[in-house]
Amino acid sequence: MSRAIHVFRSPDRFVAGTIGQPGDRTFYLQAVHETRIISVMLEKQQVQILADRIGALLDEIHRRFGTPIPPATDRVGDLSPLVMPVDAEFRVGTMGLGWDAESEAVVVELLAITEGEFDESVVLDDTDEGPDAVRVFLTTTAAREFAARSSKVISAGRQPCPLCSEPLDPEGHLCVRTNGYKRDAQLSKSIDFIDPEVFNSLAAQTDPSFLVDEDDDDPEDPDDEDPGTSGPSQA
Repeated sequence: MSRAIHVFRSPDRFVAGTIGQPGDRTFYLQAVHETRIISVMLEKQQVQILADRIGALLDEIHRRFGTPIPPATDRVGDLSPLVMPVDAEFRVGTMGLGWDAESEAVVVELLAITEGEFDESVVLDDTDEGPDAVRVFLTTTAAREFAARSSKVISAGRQPCPLCSEPLDPEGHLCVRTNGYKRDAQLSKSIDFIDPEVFNSLAAQTDPSFLVDEDDDDPEDPDDEDPGTSGPSQA
């Protein structure tokens, strides 16, 4: 059976998006042209790699051929969610990236994950042998916008713990820097430094037992008494 190659030569939209809450998100790429919609599922790391490689490819095209390329930007014009319902055509395994000099377009190819190995020469090729694929042609402007939106989608996940940098869960966080104490997620987001006085005043609102000692000396410890003033006075 020959494979299916879904080609979008002038998509109305090609974006990364997610479904689910931070910490439990599923990532998708979605190509749209009029009423035709194709979505594929992939890992967050794959989205990041694709965005980074697109940026590097655009810079290289400008350097080698002098092709006018829009500068990198973090501005995103399309912040709309994915078109629902999302029905993934397949999960992405291999990704390909190329440059079509004739149309001056970045070519993104997403191939379905396979159990066995396959000849990677089928990437960006129309041969009948190989995994199903989605092939999208992007103008240089659309490619920059795809990369910018992808970065925003990735960074919209869980906030990092200010102590250990691990992602915070909505229900709390087992922080290795506090010996496994499960810190409140909202409290964790508000602390950018560890000053004992400020930290204790905030932490006490959640759990009075979670405090930072400013001084190791215990004022109630009898061993801290001045030996010159302890005991009965000498006549």
